[in-house]
Amino acid sequence: MADQDENSPTTAAQTVPESHEKSLFDAPVMAEQERMVEAILFASTEPVTVKELNDRMPHGCDAAEALVHLRKRYEGRGVRVVKVGDAWAMRTAPDLGFLMQKETVETRKLSRAAIETLAIIAYHQPVTRAEIEEIRGVAVSRGTVDQLLEMEWIRFGRRRMTPGRPVTFVVTQEFLDHFGLESARDLPGLKELRAAGLLDNRLPSGMIPGVGASEAGEDDDGDALAGQSELFED
Repeated sequence: MADQDENSPTTAAQTVPESHEKSLFDAPVMAEQERMVEAILFASTEPVTVKELNDRMPHGCDAAEALVHLRKRYEGRGVRVVKVGDAWAMRTAPDLGFLMQKETVETRKLSRAAIETLAIIAYHQPVTRAEIEEIRGVAVSRGTVDQLLEMEWIRFGRRRMTPGRPVTFVVTQEFLDHFGLESARDLPGLKELRAAGLLDNRLPSGMIPGVGASEAGEDDDGDALAGQSELFED
């Protein structure tokens, strides 16, 4: 083969090193991916899922891995990276919450019926209206359910495969976010409810799985969430 004339023009592929050409399609380094995730979470008013993060970031980025590093970097800081349901958000450290408080006029309170209905949904989800009424022992008014739906603390789940195909109710990601819970499995158990003075004989029998009204005052270290359904079922 004849030697190439040293004065002849070279092609673009010949002038670009292979390593440089490959780097044009590589994802940013992990430190840069962390910065991207941090920026998205900081600017977002709602928790963001890993899929949504990956969709926003350059092709090839690994938002899940970036979150692991970012969460660790924020440990012990005034702001934390927390999981809310199946999404992620930046939130004030729990022990510094008092700094964010201010005096406000309470214009709306949940009725006892709404509180009991919400508790039954949280601990028994997915649950139908008939099941809520069976546990409470009284009918559930449409206004009570509408109020919880309007607050976006509950939502409709999938229909039961039973006659009439009744709709079910489950708590929402907004409910978890408001109460600082990662999932419904983090709902307080018996010890926590007793310590807060919320477990007494006024509670409807069966409101908390495995605990009837007559048992509310007895010692029981059982798990109140035994058999708890997954929150976000398709």
